[in-house]
Amino acid sequence: MSEHMTFDAPRLSVPDRALSSARMKVGRAAWAARYYRSFSRDAVLAIAEAVARAGYEKAGHFADLAVAETGFGVVEHKKIKNELCTHTLLDHYRDLDLVTPRIDAERKIVELPKPAGVVFALAPATNPVATVYYKAMLAILSRNAIVISPHPVAKSVSVAAARHLAEAAEAAGAPSGLIQCVEEPSIPLVQDIMASDRINVIIATGGTAMVRAAYSSGNPALGVGPGNAVAYVDPSAGVDAAARCLVDSKSFDNSILCTNESVVLTLDSNRGNMERALRSAGAHVCNEADTDRLREYLFGKGSLNLAAIGKSATWIAERAGIRVSPSARILVPVVATPGQDDLLFREKLCPVLTLTSAVDFQQALTFAKHTARRGAGHSAAFHGDDTARLVRFSQEMPVYRVVVNAPCSQGAAGFATYLPPSFTIGTGFAGRSSVGENVGPQHLVQWTRIAYGKDVPADLSGIDLSAVSTDRATARAPVAAPPPERESFDRDALRQLILEELRSLQGAGK
Repeated sequence: MSEHMTFDAPRLSVPDRALSSARMKVGRAAWAARYYRSFSRDAVLAIAEAVARAGYEKAGHFADLAVAETGFGVVEHKKIKNELCTHTLLDHYRDLDLVTPRIDAERKIVELPKPAGVVFALAPATNPVATVYYKAMLAILSRNAIVISPHPVAKSVSVAAARHLAEAAEAAGAPSGLIQCVEEPSIPLVQDIMASDRINVIIATGGTAMVRAAYSSGNPALGVGPGNAVAYVDPSAGVDAAARCLVDSKSFDNSILCTNESVVLTLDSNRGNMERALRSAGAHVCNEADTDRLREYLFGKGSLNLAAIGKSATWIAERAGIRVSPSARILVPVVATPGQDDLLFREKLCPVLTLTSAVDFQQALTFAKHTARRGAGHSAAFHGDDTARLVRFSQEMPVYRVVVNAPCSQGAAGFATYLPPSFTIGTGFAGRSSVGENVGPQHLVQWTRIAYGKDVPADLSGIDLSAVSTDRATARAPVAAPPPERESFDRDALRQLILEELRSLQGAGK
């Protein structure tokens, strides 16, 4: 009996293949990062150009795959976002030199750039391809390697997009393993990799729980929080222009961006004009009954109905039992009293824009501050020409971006303003984040500063900095990185397998 029990007992504990594969990707990335950190600025820009070109060429293809896989958003709009994360992003940072050492002879300081090393990046389901493009470009420009963990809902298109960029990078001279993507993401896998001592920095874009986990991992992290942007329309604004901005912004990619407006606020004296202008711009302004139906559909169980995320206004209206025109671009529920904690004042990643009004600017500002705390540190919008109110609004709102007379979705993300183009919007101290800016490649490089004493003679002209970066106009030929990714067992598991097999052979010989 004992022999049968021994024979039937499992003889091998098979390791988690997905986790083993992810750990090997991190190992390859560490090798690639060490090799890439000495590339010259010309070599870096050559690789970035190749990746931008490759990403742009397949922006539409991956947009179509993203919508098909996730069910979120609009193909044409995702194509635009993907394209913006190629040449437009590169052009914005082209003159930012994160490679060349800097010498300040007057202050007797020499600055040496130090890339982070291996970046572990989380990508959300809402903007899967644009985020892959964007974070890969940031890593390239800062001479880092990157391992991307996609959302499980968007893993196929994310992996395909990352592989496409990696191939373009390697063809341009980048080391193998510079851009990689986890094929089978899971919460345990992400937590394990985030805590790895081979990860040098984490860029966390996603839900609050995952961002907090990144900060608790023990590794440096750049995390961002959710948005809940309030748009204030002052009586000094051109109401028709403001309404067009709001509808264009809220309907863009079915409002899947965290920078999109959640609530539009005006004064009581201006609300009638606002409703008229919104209708003219393509919005369906809800009556009281429609507002109640929409609130029940979106928040009937206390939190946002996930089925509505990234769906069209007509799709949502049909399921909420609201009759709308087939041409309706957004839905506008109207909440008369801004002081109440209505569920419709929360973030809505769908084309639903809540309209409310206040008796005066002070009440509007009080309500706006209260509402923005649910997306603290993120973004807001101001429509109007009253600069005194604009400054007061910007100073008192707990946000780090205020978009003026432009769509907030595109403006806060840097595509309709001169803010840095970004798909990782830092929420700073207000949002419990380590960065309050739009995250860029400069956040992935730190500098060692060689500082001579103020009263000590120093001749900096003879300092040789050639070892900091190679003096090549083009990148090196691609070099394969060890170990091979197809290996699925680590060494401990292999030892265990051999021992178990030896034991079984000894038992068979008895």
